Amino acid sequence: MVKIFNPATVSNDGLTELSPDPTSAGRIVLYHASEGKPLATPWQVALTRSRMLSECDLPEGFVLDCACGSGIQLAAHMAILQRPGIGIELDEQRAQASAFNLKTIALHRNESEAEYMEFSRIISGDGRDGEAASSAIAEHFQREEYPAIALLHLDPARPRNSRTHGLEEMAPRLDEVFAGWSPFLEDGPNGPALLLDLSPRLSNQQQIDVERLVDLVWPKIARTWVWTSRGRGRVDRLALWLGSAAIKGVARRFVRIPPNIAEEAHIVSGGSPLSTDLSPVAKRQPPRRGERISILDAALVESGLAEEWLQTVTKSEKISWGVAGGRRPQIHHDHPLRLESPADRHLVQATGRVVALVRMKLELSTVDQLVETLLEHDISKLTLRTNLDPDLQPKLQGALDRQLSRRHGRRDAFLVQQSGDEMLLICVAE
Repeated sequence: MVKIFNPATVSNDGLTELSPDPTSAGRIVLYHASEGKPLATPWQVALTRSRMLSECDLPEGFVLDCACGSGIQLAAHMAILQRPGIGIELDEQRAQASAFNLKTIALHRNESEAEYMEFSRIISGDGRDGEAASSAIAEHFQREEYPAIALLHLDPARPRNSRTHGLEEMAPRLDEVFAGWSPFLEDGPNGPALLLDLSPRLSNQQQIDVERLVDLVWPKIARTWVWTSRGRGRVDRLALWLGSAAIKGVARRFVRIPPNIAEEAHIVSGGSPLSTDLSPVAKRQPPRRGERISILDAALVESGLAEEWLQTVTKSEKISWGVAGGRRPQIHHDHPLRLESPADRHLVQATGRVVALVRMKLELSTVDQLVETLLEHDISKLTLRTNLDPDLQPKLQGALDRQLSRRHGRRDAFLVQQSGDEMLLICVAE
């Protein structure tokens, strides 16, 4: 038994979990029933993805989100594509919240009377059952034909307190959704259009396993993997865009959401398929004074698109990787990076020139010795950018800050190390 909510008439009776979205220009206040707030897509991220989707040649019909949660991504798709939406959510209270959020966002955009809103609905039911949902919508609108589905968006729930998990732990499962909805998807120029929101924790092998599940239903369908990051060196969203939603000729795309909501997202695209290993390889070599060291956005490196991006910001020179993985991927190069746009600067944690090499163990007892070296190079502030014990790092940083604040240096710097080496590399920021 399904229940259908009309966003135009739904009330917020019984809904209590609400909060403003800090990434929306007007701080839209949204409901997140059944502890849905940690799972909700930020409005800025939702808009960015919908705008990219608007560049695709989608078939006609409804936008379907068969596990719509708070409805934020569905609302963005509807607003940007100007298409009616169907959302499905197993939890009835969350379905109600989703419908109310669609109304709130439409009012915020002065589109509550738009044609796409007239035919948009949220269903409380099983998102895997395409037959039941399609039948319910047809009966609701008193039509004989089932709704044409232009895009299937799926963002399944997954374990929230696990660093890794298997595909079978997604709810609803990918294979069940594919089986339930494949007969109802319209074909575009490149087949049906699907956008699968997946866990950013999926390993490369699990990503390949996802492709195999897709190929069982739509063999050799076009695909684009999209890594989305809001900074802090981590992937916030990992998605697989399929068929008529895939970006032509692009197998991988990295999207950096800027901290300023008024700025456009920075996009790096490449053409190598997922089966091609694009992970950089660290090469151990002696560090040199005068060389440059840059710490790149770890999410960019994880996407396998760091090399494509580096070609746009470096001269024709050899780049070597001092650290290839982890939170602080590190490259060594001879010339400054050409970071002419704020968007490119967002992809670099730090960049600078090596002015000193110090062989010592980094601990509280050696801070005084390190400060002497810093003063010799006119350094007023040093940021530690190396792997340290979480309890020790703030103590070391605090001791350095206190000592340097009493001096009169003029330059900012950062400190790095190479894997397996006690040599400290002091770099003046550029």
